[in-house]
Amino acid sequence: MSSDDRQPEDPASGGPEQLALIRESVRKAKVPRAKPRTWRGAALAEELPVARVVVNKGVLHLDQFFDYAVPAELDEAARPGVRVRVRFGAGAHQVRGGRREGGRLIDGFVVERRAESDYTGPLAALADVVSPEPVLSAELLGLARAVADRYAGSLADVLQLAVPPRNARAESKPSPEPLPPPAAPEAGTWERYENGAAFLDALAGGGAPRAVWTALPGPHWADELARAVAATLASGRGALVVVPDGRVAARVDTALGALLGEGRHALLTAEAGPEKRYREWLAVRRGSVRAVVGTRAAMFAPVQDLGLVAIWDDGDGSHSEQHAPQPHAREVLLLRAAHDKCGFLLGSTGCTVEAAQLVGTGWALPLAAGREQVRLAAPLVRTVGDGELARDEAARAARLPSLAWQAVRDGLKSGPVLVQVPRRGYVPRLACERCRTPARCRRCAGPLEAADERELHCSWCGREDRDWRCPECGSARLRARVVGARRTAEELGRAFPAVPVRTSGRDHVLDSVPGRPALVVSTPGAEPVAEGGYAAALLLDGWAMLGRPDLRAGEEALRRWIQASALVRGQSEGGTVVVIAEPTLRPVQALVRWDPTGHARRELAERAELGFPPVSRMATVTGRAEAVGAFLASAGLPGDAEVLGPVPLPLPDPGRPRRPGDPPPGEHWERALLRVPQGSGAALAGALKAAQAARLARGGGDPVRVRIDPPDIG
Repeated sequence: MSSDDRQPEDPASGGPEQLALIRESVRKAKVPRAKPRTWRGAALAEELPVARVVVNKGVLHLDQFFDYAVPAELDEAARPGVRVRVRFGAGAHQVRGGRREGGRLIDGFVVERRAESDYTGPLAALADVVSPEPVLSAELLGLARAVADRYAGSLADVLQLAVPPRNARAESKPSPEPLPPPAAPEAGTWERYENGAAFLDALAGGGAPRAVWTALPGPHWADELARAVAATLASGRGALVVVPDGRVAARVDTALGALLGEGRHALLTAEAGPEKRYREWLAVRRGSVRAVVGTRAAMFAPVQDLGLVAIWDDGDGSHSEQHAPQPHAREVLLLRAAHDKCGFLLGSTGCTVEAAQLVGTGWALPLAAGREQVRLAAPLVRTVGDGELARDEAARAARLPSLAWQAVRDGLKSGPVLVQVPRRGYVPRLACERCRTPARCRRCAGPLEAADERELHCSWCGREDRDWRCPECGSARLRARVVGARRTAEELGRAFPAVPVRTSGRDHVLDSVPGRPALVVSTPGAEPVAEGGYAAALLLDGWAMLGRPDLRAGEEALRRWIQASALVRGQSEGGTVVVIAEPTLRPVQALVRWDPTGHARRELAERAELGFPPVSRMATVTGRAEAVGAFLASAGLPGDAEVLGPVPLPLPDPGRPRRPGDPPPGEHWERALLRVPQGSGAALAGALKAAQAARLARGGGDPVRVRIDPPDIG
């Protein structure tokens, strides 16, 4: 029996007659059924009834705009730039009442309202406007399109990097009123640089100077960045600074707060949390704040009336995005400087080859100090070669030659001493003491290690090896190829029992240490700042950093050394750095002379002879051998493209976590390098994007990964 049969018969008491009237009124109503899903039968907007939408579908063969009908009830809210929900994937046969239905709900952005559509078939309707907040401006859309084209990626993927996820609580709060422009700052320590004061004057006067800044060692670089930002704000324009990590961002944030006061800049880092970060991003988007400092994702920050883009330490790997299409912050900021015709500042204590190229082509001017200023600010750098290390009996027990030992003892009399070790842990890798042959497992050929001073065991299969002998010379004695930070800290702790020893590395990174005597053992990039500067620094195992099979090995080693040495007091204050590496090598000599710019220029000249980036544009294509071959055969590469390879990719070490770009476990992949002259980079990216889109449209098959401008080409 139905529920209707149980109702009373009296119409006055709400019986079947009343229910019938309700049903009839529902049938005659004009309100569409399932309104949020299809808007079936709903009237469309009278003006501009078509919305052009970019959908959150990051596949190359769907990298285009799609048109949707705008219901009248969404007319006011569906403005360009807002987030919407749309039905995607409905077939042409799913049409009711002249409107397409079906598919699944996905997110997107309205990019344009139009009077009519180029598509001749029936349109689906916008399902909903997620928020009336316009978050995608025309300028940001143009930048995202340029980045997608440069890196052979999709617009949707770039927008996922450029526009942070919505937070309703942050969106509901109003942003503060914008403050008036501040006064132009004094030059301060910019006076130490040739043309430093003139650079600030140009920014304050509304100009767009472009410079590559080789910063002097010491603590003043953050304040100098802040003064460049303040000079830009004084002209009534905005400024954007991108730094490698949260620790560096915090230093620049502190300098900006001290110089400008509160409320004039925003800090965009992941450490802030989603709500606070989105609130700060909205303040920038709404024009309440004109200055931004942040990490990699801040390269897309929607700063209004942009007058300056700046990047600090562009050689740091953190500037390279790991999500598709994997853009580099430096290249994105170069695009912004060109599109917005604003100033550009690339700063670092070192100098990358790309920075040297910007100066060499005349696109940017050098901003550096004279040699006298460099000698005053830089510490004294001394070298210890492998030959001296082998002859020094003191180094055999503690891995430190007498020169380094004496530098530690002298430095501890006046302050902390920094010890940079290339690897974390105890003894990550071992080798024969006599002939340096790597110690490998007799079962699977994996590398042997002695973590935490335990028995030898294989890092691949875990098997212990108690009676290892070198297969080349028969020796049973082992030495550490690269001694880890914890082992180094333990050795130094035994040698200096009255001195505290602190470690800083991936698992626990220190931001700062007191100026009291102490030993600070750190891996590269994790060096804490010492109050008043370090009295001395040791750069251990330089051969390990220089011996990496990478085109950038020398450049990266010098960058890491200079980064650590810049934390040491100047030579006039007794600061000393000892680097344990072969003294005749070019990066070591550049460190001794404190000449990163000269080293970068020589590297650039060599790469020009060999045709390697940045004088050429490169891309990698990786996958199974058959898939890579088929992809290259189908791609309409430019006529001046050169294919290098394919060659087999080395199998990743099973003992470490998988990294982006690693082949799936157990699969053997190959890699092909594609090289074109600098002017053909756009044609190469377009050809690879078209080939990848066609392959995906046909159903894909084995995966093929394409990357433009790979940071590591071996």
